[in-house]
Amino acid sequence: MASASELLEFATALAREAGALAAKRRREGVSIAGSKSSLVDIVTLADQEVERLVRARLAAERPGDGFLGEESGAGLSESGLTWVVDPIDGTVNYAYGLPNWAVSIAVVEGEPDPRTWRAIAGVVYSPLTDELFSAAVGAGATLNGSPIEAAPAVDLAGALVGTGFGYLSEQRESDADLLRSLIAEVRDIRRFGAASLDLCAVAAGRLNVYYERGLNPWDHAAGGLIATEAGALVTGANGKPATEELIVAGHPDVVAAMLPKLRTRRETT
Repeated sequence: MASASELLEFATALAREAGALAAKRRREGVSIAGSKSSLVDIVTLADQEVERLVRARLAAERPGDGFLGEESGAGLSESGLTWVVDPIDGTVNYAYGLPNWAVSIAVVEGEPDPRTWRAIAGVVYSPLTDELFSAAVGAGATLNGSPIEAAPAVDLAGALVGTGFGYLSEQRESDADLLRSLIAEVRDIRRFGAASLDLCAVAAGRLNVYYERGLNPWDHAAGGLIATEAGALVTGANGKPATEELIVAGHPDVVAAMLPKLRTRRETT
């Protein structure tokens, strides 16, 4: 079996190739292929093309590995490893010409389920800023090859908080209610529109804490490992792993202060 560093090296090259293709297609003009869970949950032709590229490279170079992608679903693993891919995380930003989008590629051991998997390596590449965040298990996290670490503990009153909103109208209303209940208790809120980059912002100390509900495995597989390897705690509700129910990432003390605020709101919605 390939080592974590070898898997990371392959993931890095793959993310750069995929990012170059996505950026090229963005310069040529974006075509919306359709929507998924709601009208605001769009997919572009570039999302589909980039995922086909990644899947083809993996099939050629690592044919025994499994695959879980946002656009083309799952493929079974014979090796025990699965690649979890979001070809363009932040598709709405991408479609509108905003720079905050990225290619997210992770390889995990076990079933492609965040409740049970063990992340081995992960890369989040932002082509328009040329920032490549990466991590291999037990080896720390880097930004363009330089080590990064999460911000130290602060009181919630001094915390810069990142979040995101769901696609379904009922969830968006609930997310807005939660945001309203938090805004007076923290330094400020940021909503950038790409979960993988939000997690990397935690890893790089650009956010003190990040939370979101409704994420899919490909949204946080790579970014979650990068944040963890940078010293952040990445967790879900009630001490469980991060799942669609909830993900929270930040310094352990800040996460501990944030979780009761999120729990109270969930129990009353």
